[in-house]
Amino acid sequence: MGSLVIGFEEMDKTQLGLVGGKGLNLGELSKIEGIHVPEGFCVTTVGFQKAIEQNEMYHALLNQLESLKTEDREQIGEISSKIRQILMEVTIPVDVEKEVTYYLTQFGEEHAYAVRSSATAEDLPHASFAGQQDTYLNILGVDAILHHLKKCWASLFTERAVIYRIQNAFNHSQVYLSVIVQKMVFPQASGILFTADPITSNRKVLSIDASFGLGEALVSGLVSADNYKVKEDTIVDKMIATKKLAIYGRKEGGTETRALDSEQQQSQTLSAEQILQLARLGRQIEAYFGSPQDIEWCLVDNTFYIVQSRPITTLFPIPEANDEENHVYVSVGHQQMMTDPIKPLGLAFHLLITPAPMRKAGGWLFVDVTPMLASPITRNILVNNMGQHDPLMKDALMAIIERDFIETKPVAQKAPSANINNTDVRHKSKTIQQSFLI
Repeated sequence: MGSLVIGFEEMDKTQLGLVGGKGLNLGELSKIEGIHVPEGFCVTTVGFQKAIEQNEMYHALLNQLESLKTEDREQIGEISSKIRQILMEVTIPVDVEKEVTYYLTQFGEEHAYAVRSSATAEDLPHASFAGQQDTYLNILGVDAILHHLKKCWASLFTERAVIYRIQNAFNHSQVYLSVIVQKMVFPQASGILFTADPITSNRKVLSIDASFGLGEALVSGLVSADNYKVKEDTIVDKMIATKKLAIYGRKEGGTETRALDSEQQQSQTLSAEQILQLARLGRQIEAYFGSPQDIEWCLVDNTFYIVQSRPITTLFPIPEANDEENHVYVSVGHQQMMTDPIKPLGLAFHLLITPAPMRKAGGWLFVDVTPMLASPITRNILVNNMGQHDPLMKDALMAIIERDFIETKPVAQKAPSANINNTDVRHKSKTIQQSFLI
């Protein structure tokens, strides 16, 4: 294993800087038992840096780009275009070309490949950068793959990628590109699986988008997709879309868009059994990575292949807890119409002066009301007090109680050495209420 090209199964978790977020995740996916990942390798960021390290014009333009802001659209477009042209004309280092050729020989030069970009600032837990760099499908032959390697390098400087980095405070000169070369699979169906519902943020519900052919039709917005919701191994909702088009690979390379016949347009893309099988794979991948995942999948002859998995970065974070029990948190700011995040100094001040069980998440403060909901006595006082100033919050707490989300504990179990009288309970409730009024 060299530093210029690394196979998926040769990667380890320390190599983000070499293979980028997308490449590293593919390496991890290939290690999960029962998860099928098409074979492939990454041309590392070392190869990219070797190609441009002596190019003075590239570095001069990069320095100009560093000083620009998002509103400098015209200058961004002009400089980015020049950098892309340089990268398309750059000479691929001989040792990079040699290693790429070697790996293609090992995997089979006769196969078609997907050539995909993988930046070091991509598919990260806090910023996905999804869709910012380019992907090329069904590429045939060593020369074509090497040509598309440079096209991927150039896509690091599309206007959308440059502006996205500026918006997220990433330094252009510190972001490098690896290129994934992965065996093509030609699916009957493909799509995206979210292991948490991206619309409602419900982490108990998986959401599956599915359409016929290659997934490019879906991610590009060319077609609407079926949508299936799964909760606890049960399909709880289905929406069957009219799918007029699909993208398929061509024998001579590349892809084409085809019209589907009227019967297929209205048919369900995945069977119920396939939906549940895919949902189980999603939960397995989520458990491996330890967070909700945005997963790209393909179905080939009743086998699901996973071609990408990244963290879902749009979910509101959950306050940290030191146990595996269910918890209920109530926002402090929303009780006082303070819906904006609190600045760090404000968060620190609140935590310093309140005795209530406070937690931080996403720039907001929350009170953990779980202990009060666990006791029938304190529960009633909390719900009634909450209802006096926020009826909607009272309704939400009642819904949680009716679902038995929090296990009820006898009063004696919470305080075995002392009786809890009504004054004690009201004092605890008052402490919670005061925390809302800070």
